[in-house]
Amino acid sequence: MITYEWLYILAGSFFAIWALLSLKDRLWGNAAFWGLLAASFFGGSHFSDFENGILVLAMVAIAGMGGLKRSSPETTGEASRQKRALSLGNKLFIPALIVPFTAVAGTLLYNFTPLGETGLFEERRETLLLFGIGVVIALIVAIIWLKPPALAPAEEGRRLLDSIGWAAILPQMLAALGAVFALAGVGEIIGGAAGSVIPDGSIFLTVVVFALGMAIFTMIMGNAFAAFPVMAAAIGIPLLVETYNGDPAVIGAVGMLAGFCGTLLTPMAANFNIVPAALLELKDQNGVIKQQVWTAIPLWVCNVAIIYVGAFLLWK
Repeated sequence: MITYEWLYILAGSFFAIWALLSLKDRLWGNAAFWGLLAASFFGGSHFSDFENGILVLAMVAIAGMGGLKRSSPETTGEASRQKRALSLGNKLFIPALIVPFTAVAGTLLYNFTPLGETGLFEERRETLLLFGIGVVIALIVAIIWLKPPALAPAEEGRRLLDSIGWAAILPQMLAALGAVFALAGVGEIIGGAAGSVIPDGSIFLTVVVFALGMAIFTMIMGNAFAAFPVMAAAIGIPLLVETYNGDPAVIGAVGMLAGFCGTLLTPMAANFNIVPAALLELKDQNGVIKQQVWTAIPLWVCNVAIIYVGAFLLWK
């Protein structure tokens, strides 16, 4: 059986390669940071909470002291890349499209054909595991098709990762922070406050508060994965699911989308909104956010409507 652990090992392998390449170029801080991250993927589920905490604090210390530097590894030349990009055109998107195609098509085939009876994948992890398999397939296809220098894929990945820096793992950190907040009872406090304000039986208003809370907490914490455990514990599960008997699948999935609307509006989502502005050398640091406002607001309104209709009117 292919389990979640295989996905951790795959991710850890990439980070380990980038750590070794950084070590080769004497970028000690980069090598230590990505090496520690690789260690967390390889052994995080086997380490104690204390050991994982020490590992995270070490990474924070490296990033906080400015230990991460931009790398400029030699791969293919700029002129060569431009020439091939012009000749290939939109065909360059083929490897990128392989990843979601593998995840979606593979999940459908596995769940709705006899393949599901083989027990090949860990239960309820099929999509994520197939997503990882899609990455590997896309990488192999790109290497066979484009025939880059042997180390070019690894070096280009390292160049991009070093350009983003510590913000590359911000979603992972914030998701962990959301779990900590949930365990600390923040969701229950918010749920109690919301319950005292929302009139009994007002499903639509409860949906609005849930979706608004997802967006606002995402703006504060920088990631919807961090906001979800808090808002699910506060409103999503006790009110929308248990009290009003809403469809948990719609509430959970579209509630996350409502949170992602907040991602479009906050500098706290540095890896999405601030890093691209820096990489594109925009004069306005918040230029990306300003362009996303008029997408985020109507999208949030649509998410509220989808939750209300899909989780309650159609579910009934």
